[in-house]
Amino acid sequence: MFIQTLDILGTIAFAISGVSVAMNKRMDAFGVLIIAFVTAVGGGTLRDVLIGVTPVTWMTNMTYVYVIFGATVFTVVFQQKINYLRTSLLFFDSIGIGLYTVVGIEKGLAVGLHPIICISLGTMTACFGGVIRDILCNEIPVIFRRKEIYATACILGGIVYFVLRQFPISDNIIFMSSGAVVIVVRLLAVRFGISLPNIYRKERSV
Repeated sequence: MFIQTLDILGTIAFAISGVSVAMNKRMDAFGVLIIAFVTAVGGGTLRDVLIGVTPVTWMTNMTYVYVIFGATVFTVVFQQKINYLRTSLLFFDSIGIGLYTVVGIEKGLAVGLHPIICISLGTMTACFGGVIRDILCNEIPVIFRRKEIYATACILGGIVYFVLRQFPISDNIIFMSSGAVVIVVRLLAVRFGISLPNIYRKERSV
């Protein structure tokens, strides 16, 4: 039940993120809804297909569909107040990847996958919806931008998850702590301009 709650919260966060991007691109109502939908369920769909859960979760539980519709309407109605927060897109996107990372890891453990694979699954769950969103909105996906800490934050959160499992700590605390690590790392990286090293050598001037 707790994992499903995290999944729904992540769905809401990503739906709001998708709506914000779509509205910045001045899409029509249908386009906004589509972007919200693929952002919210894209990663979970990939996760379910990879672990053999079919039909995928959002097809068998209409709660996700209702939540996406509700989040879309909410974001459109309160567009001005949400846009007033300059970091709203970053904030909701960070919450989404934090929650989805933990959910993806849990889903992997439920089918007996190795911890490394679980972390990979959690990272894909968290990132793939944003990849689809950015591609459809004609943007370079955030995960592929050199100056962005995105997937790295998910991986760090996944490592923390398995480290905490070695101690007698409540599962709920492990879930929330791991998700919080992803969110905090992502926000701090953007706030202080932290990025991965550039692997390309600068060309020498002749």
